[in-house]
Amino acid sequence: MKKHIKITEEPSLYDRLEEMPSLDIVRNINNEDRKVAEAVEKVLLKVAQLVDETAIRFEKGGRLFYIGAGTSGRLGILDASEIPPTFGMPYDRVIGLIAGGDTAIRKAIEFAEDDLEQAWKDLQEYNINSNDVLVGIAASGTTPYVLGGIAKAKEHGILTAGITNNPGSPLATGSDIAIEVNVGPEFLTGSTRMKSGTSQKMVLNMISTALMIRIGRVKGNKMVNMQLSNTKLVDRGTRYIMEELGLNYEEAEKALKQYGSVKNAVDALK
Repeated sequence: MKKHIKITEEPSLYDRLEEMPSLDIVRNINNEDRKVAEAVEKVLLKVAQLVDETAIRFEKGGRLFYIGAGTSGRLGILDASEIPPTFGMPYDRVIGLIAGGDTAIRKAIEFAEDDLEQAWKDLQEYNINSNDVLVGIAASGTTPYVLGGIAKAKEHGILTAGITNNPGSPLATGSDIAIEVNVGPEFLTGSTRMKSGTSQKMVLNMISTALMIRIGRVKGNKMVNMQLSNTKLVDRGTRYIMEELGLNYEEAEKALKQYGSVKNAVDALK
């Protein structure tokens, strides 16, 4: 019986890469990247379903967890780490975990992704429960670390979702909500940090941003709950208040610093 070849491992549509001029290399990469948004468009219903289901649990105090290995794990951590500064949420509401632990963020940990049991052990440290949502991220859809975590979560009544670039993969079939983004073969054969990783980043942006909008962390089109952690953000918040309340810059800045956020300042003064 012929072994099934994963889409993420199929040969590139391009060959003799080492013979290409640099302009051709980057042009061809760009040509492939154009396909990513179209592939993501095909899974929007699933992404929206995940957002709505997560919002219901979030309003009850639940959390959103991401698990992955390598690039996928790093992208989950990246998305989670942006939630507190962008939306003013506590750090323990959206949590990203990577096979091999925090060391693996910068340095690959050999065979960490091959442990079926470790993800659940990692999640137990956070007392994950049925109020939470677990999203597994794996381009191949076969990463043991992710599959083991998803399987255990389902056993405990936790809503699960899988983001994968191989439709029909074990991650897709084993998750409650399967987000299968078929971006085709990579420009550099098997290098899923490229189109696959780009698609994952796009989907994660959608999930977290839409979730924060759904639970009221955005007003109009503004990040009214962002942390004021640097001069740029203080200036941005000041301008938001000027626009909303018709104050001059000095008045708006004073209000922002007094009330601690755009939302609090506007609610207090409007």
